[in-house]
Amino acid sequence: MIGQGRSNDIICIIAVQDYSQLKQVYSREEAEAIFNMTGNIISGQVSGETAKLLSERFPKTMQDRQSMSINSSDTSISHSKQLEASIPPSTISSLSSGEFVGITADNPDQPIELKGFHSRIINDVPALAAEKAAFKALPESEKANDPVEIQRVFFEIKQHVQDIAEVVMERMLNDPAKEHLVIQK
Repeated sequence: MIGQGRSNDIICIIAVQDYSQLKQVYSREEAEAIFNMTGNIISGQVSGETAKLLSERFPKTMQDRQSMSINSSDTSISHSKQLEASIPPSTISSLSSGEFVGITADNPDQPIELKGFHSRIINDVPALAAEKAAFKALPESEKANDPVEIQRVFFEIKQHVQDIAEVVMERMLNDPAKEHLVIQK
């Protein structure tokens, strides 16, 4: 799904807290394949192997380097250029709360000029506090304790989901550009 998703207008979202979680659920090879297929990455603070792997995904930048050598007879200064990580693992492992790094994938017909980013979410703390203070508690329902009512609502929701799926499938089957995406038994 991940490998073919974008070409079929499917958005695949995988959310993991750390690369090690992928390795716990999948084999190392499968975890690497999943990690390497993702085109869009957004990451908060992580460290260790995950920070190193993420840093390698970002483009490298050419950095000017200067070194000075001093001996008893003279001093020499050499200048060089070197490719270095644009977002090193140390930056990723020291991100603050609300700070993110990421890279986005583009399409050949819709190139994105600035694909990598390092940004911060700036919260309006007073506005958030006012919004939270205005929250009203959910009313308690006596029906929530009735197993028969819970079962009825469950089946009602299940039917709504099934109805939505059927409508979407019908639309896709009636659209020549999308009908090949539906696998019929």
